[in-house]
Amino acid sequence: MTFLSRISGLVRDQIYAQVFGASAAMDAFVIAFRIPNFMRRLSAEGSFSMAFVPVLAEYKAKGDQAAVKALVDRVAGALAAVLLVVTGLAILLAPWVMRVFAPGFEAGGEQARLATLMLQITFPYALFISLASLVGGVLNSYQRFAIPALSPILLNLSMIAAALLLAPQLQAWGYEPVLALAWGVLVAGVLQLGFQLPSLARLGLLPRPRLDFAHTGVRKIMTLMVPTLFGSSVAQVNLLFNTLAASLLMGGSVTWLYYSDRLLEFPLGMFGVAIGTVILPHLSSRHADADPAGYSKGLDWGFRLCLLIGIPACLGLVLCAQPLLATLFQYGEFSERDMRMSSLSLMAQSLAVPAFLLVKVLAPAFYSRQDTRTPVKAALASIAINILCTLVFFVLLLQFSPVGQAALAQADGRWIEALKKVEGAHALLALAIAVAGWANALQLGWYLRRARVYQPQPGWGRFLVQLLVASTLMLAAVAMLRTFWGDWTAWAWWERGWRLAVLVGSGGAVYAAGLLLAGYRPRELRGQ
Repeated sequence: MTFLSRISGLVRDQIYAQVFGASAAMDAFVIAFRIPNFMRRLSAEGSFSMAFVPVLAEYKAKGDQAAVKALVDRVAGALAAVLLVVTGLAILLAPWVMRVFAPGFEAGGEQARLATLMLQITFPYALFISLASLVGGVLNSYQRFAIPALSPILLNLSMIAAALLLAPQLQAWGYEPVLALAWGVLVAGVLQLGFQLPSLARLGLLPRPRLDFAHTGVRKIMTLMVPTLFGSSVAQVNLLFNTLAASLLMGGSVTWLYYSDRLLEFPLGMFGVAIGTVILPHLSSRHADADPAGYSKGLDWGFRLCLLIGIPACLGLVLCAQPLLATLFQYGEFSERDMRMSSLSLMAQSLAVPAFLLVKVLAPAFYSRQDTRTPVKAALASIAINILCTLVFFVLLLQFSPVGQAALAQADGRWIEALKKVEGAHALLALAIAVAGWANALQLGWYLRRARVYQPQPGWGRFLVQLLVASTLMLAAVAMLRTFWGDWTAWAWWERGWRLAVLVGSGGAVYAAGLLLAGYRPRELRGQ
C-alpha cells in the first residue's frame, strides 16, 4: 500500500516539474506547504503517534473496550481543540510566519505575498491530517495497516488534479497557476480524514470528541509529547532550517532541494515509514506484556532490515542521481540545469539514507517504553550539528574555493549576496543534513545500548559480510552501466525510461543475487 502511495507521489512530482519547473512561484509553494507538512510529520510519523500509540496499547492490554473508546474520544477532543487554535493563529500571523521561514524572500515582494497567501490556504491541512493520524494510529494498533497506508494516495491524486485541471483555469482567470496546488492540499486533508473514518467505525471506535484535558490518558500523552516534538522529528526540523537557509541562496535552490528530497523520500517513505509504523505497536505490545526477549528480537529485526534496504538505496541514489532526475523530471519547464543542480543535493543527502532508516526504528525503541526524554538529547545535538555544519561549509566555500572567493569579491564582501551567486551552494545544505542524520542515529544507538534493553541476536558478523558482498557486486554493475551510458539529456523520454529500468533493474537483480550467493535467504526477512 505504501508502494502505491509512493508511486502516485512520484507521478505528482513529475507533473509539478513539467507544469511549474523550478521557478520563484514554485519556491514559494514549496515553503508554504512545508510548514503545515511539518505539522503532518509531527503527527503522522512523529510526536503525536509516538506518544499516543504506546498509551493506547497500554489501555488495550489493561482495560476494556469502553476504556479504549473513552480515551479515543478525549484525545480526539483535545487534539482538535489545540489544532483549531494553532491553525487560526497561523492563518492570522501568516505574513510574520513566512518572514521567519523564508527570510530570503523580499518583504512586501510578489514572491513573499504569494507564499503568504498559499500558507493561509494550506495550513488547515495540518488540522485535518493530524486528526487523520489519530484515526490511523488506532487502526494500526488493531493491525489494520492498509487503509492508513493508502490514504496518502488521496493527497497525490488531489494535487495531480489541481495541477492539471485547476492551474490552467486559474491562469485563464488571471491568477497565479501555482495557487491551484495550495487548494489541492486543503482538499486532500479533508479526503484523507474522511477515507479512514468508516474503518474506525467498524471497530466501534468512531470518536465523539470530548474536551477533557484532565483525563489520565490525555495527560499522559501530553506529557510524552512535549519532548517528542524534537525527538521524533529531528529530520524535519533540520529540513525546515535548510529550507530557511535555501531561501537565502540562488533562485531555484528551494525547489532543487525539494526534488532531491522527494527522490530520497521514496526509500524512506516506502520502507522507513512502513517499518516504523509496524514496529511501534509491536514494541509497545512487547513492553506492555513484559516481554524483553521479544522486544529485543523486534529491534534486531528492524535494524537488519534497515541496513538491508538502506545500503543499496544509498549507493544507488548516489550513482544514479542524474539518470533518475533526467528520466523522471527533466521535461517541460524543468531544464537540464535544474536536473544537474538537483542531482548535487540528491547525492549529498543520500549518504545518510541508512541513518535515516535506522532512526525510524531507534526512535520507536524509546517511545514504546514511554521514554521520550532520551531521544531529545540526540535530537538537539543533531540540530546543532546541522546548523554548525551549514555555517562551516558556507565559510569554507566562500573563503577557500575559487568560485566562492570570486563571488565574495563581486558582492563587496557581503556574505549573503555572495552565496546567491554560487551555483551548487544548496548541495552543502544537503550534506549538512546527512552529517546530522548520522549523528542522530549514532547517538540513539549508543543510548539504546547503554539502557541494556537491546541484545544483538546471533549472526551479525555473517549478515554484514553478506551485505558487503552484495553491495560491492551491485556497485560494480551499476558503475559499469553508468560509464557506458554517460549523458542522459539527449535522449527522448522513452529512451531514458528503458535505460533507467535496465540500470535500476540490473542493480537490484545483482544485489539480490549477491545476497543469495553469500548465503542470505528470504525467510530471514520475517525475523519474528
